[in-house]
Amino acid sequence: MSPDQAIRLSQHLLRRNPRDARAYYRLGDAYIQKAREGGDVTYVTLAEQALRTALDLAPRFSGAARHLAYVLYYRHAFEEAAAQAAQAIELDASDSHAYGILGDASLEVGKYEQAQQAYEKMMQLQGDLYAYSRLAGLKSLSGDTGGTLGDLERAVHEGQAHGRPPESIAWVQWQLGSEHFALGHLQEAETQYLAALTSSPNYYRALAGLAQVRVAQQRYPEAIALYQQAIGIIPLPDYAGALGDVYRKIGRPEEAKKQYDLVEYIGRLNALNHVLYNRELAYFYADHDLQLQESLELARKELEVRRDIYAYDVLAWALYKNDRPQEALAAMTEALKLGTKDARLLFHAGMMHQRLGNTAQAQDYLRRALATNPHFHIVHAELAARTLTQLAGRLEPEPLRERRDGP
Repeated sequence: MSPDQAIRLSQHLLRRNPRDARAYYRLGDAYIQKAREGGDVTYVTLAEQALRTALDLAPRFSGAARHLAYVLYYRHAFEEAAAQAAQAIELDASDSHAYGILGDASLEVGKYEQAQQAYEKMMQLQGDLYAYSRLAGLKSLSGDTGGTLGDLERAVHEGQAHGRPPESIAWVQWQLGSEHFALGHLQEAETQYLAALTSSPNYYRALAGLAQVRVAQQRYPEAIALYQQAIGIIPLPDYAGALGDVYRKIGRPEEAKKQYDLVEYIGRLNALNHVLYNRELAYFYADHDLQLQESLELARKELEVRRDIYAYDVLAWALYKNDRPQEALAAMTEALKLGTKDARLLFHAGMMHQRLGNTAQAQDYLRRALATNPHFHIVHAELAARTLTQLAGRLEPEPLRERRDGP
């Protein structure tokens, strides 16, 4: 049954019996699936309303408690999500997915040991697609790339063998593609993105992932078409920014500016977007030398809510772009503490050491960034290579770009 069909059925049942807690639960579940498939955050609000009504009618309804925890997680209310997931576990200690949400919320606020404990309990209860994919994410953060790929492959096989929802299988295939791309494995990444599109046609994440591969292959017209297709399904700021970078790369600044304007529009569209896309907007401003003071303010706000390694990375990058490299390096140390093999993190660290005159450290981090993934960013990969050449003394250093506080 499609989410739209499930919504209509649940609404029909509620017209007949407005106090049917299970019908409200099913309606909330359908709204969640609708949000996952299309990315429309309106359905998240509708899901929360339906699930809270279900719990008002049946306070010990463990499934509704678990689903509400997921909605709170989706809204980036991570502490509330963890508390709600713990409540769901109290109602039903055998609910593996409640442990999964507890782990997810713990991960976002930098409580990695608690996340691992929750995921291990989830795996003990039910070693399924959802458990394997979560363990893979944790292993990725710790730099265990082999374990990450293995768990994601097991997640795909489990999902296909047991008839999991196509969108769930596509999500894991997309994640597997993203992990391969992060390691510079373009062919493997392309294979997984295409597999995701087979599992769930027009899956927007896979379209954007495939666009990233096309950029790395310098097949820019194809990348543009894929990004446009993904944005047509759900306009996420990351996609608009990436498309703008492609336009800038091929010498079409007017089209690039339209996409950059779209990034800001999406990030400020409504109150929920202000929360959901703080991080993306902070990165965007810092990456493009725009509104740098605001980038720093957004990064600080993000750290108040999320204390994972990427919250420290975006803060470090914003500090660096605001000419505060020593403070940036202190935050960057936190971002690197798990040993994550992410070229973007290594690039950021390299540029900070370069600014501080730590030549050996700068060379080490920049070399590691390019060795991890020579295609990690359409602009920054080239900057990393160019900076390495400068540090080796073969070119005179370029002057620092003048900061701009507006577009």
